[in-house]
Amino acid sequence: MTITVALHHCSYYQYDGLTKLGVQTIRLRPAPHVRSSIQSYSLRIQPEKHFINWQQDAFGNFLARVVFPDKVQTFKVEVDLITEIRVFNPFDFFLEESQPRHLLNTTHRLKKSYCRT
Repeated sequence: MTITVALHHCSYYQYDGLTKLGVQTIRLRPAPHVRSSIQSYSLRIQPEKHFINWQQDAFGNFLARVVFPDKVQTFKVEVDLITEIRVFNPFDFFLEESQPRHLLNTTHRLKKSYCRT
């Protein structure tokens, strides 16, 4: 079973006068290792006169490094994303044979810590 989701994000800043913006780091892009199928992604930045460099951090997440050469009156970031979310088993992993099995059975420990008699 899958669900298609559309997301729209908009951040808008308006300044009293012309302002020199420093380097802006925008972290609004899905990582390449997500389980969802990304069908469409768009990032729009205003003002139009800017330089953008895509980078990745140590964890594989995308960063947009944006530089504005001129002073600006407004700053706007818009993201549109369409993704397909699928059901998956969160326990689909392997345990090493050397690991104790009782770590997964937390019911007794939770009951003991939350139920005061």
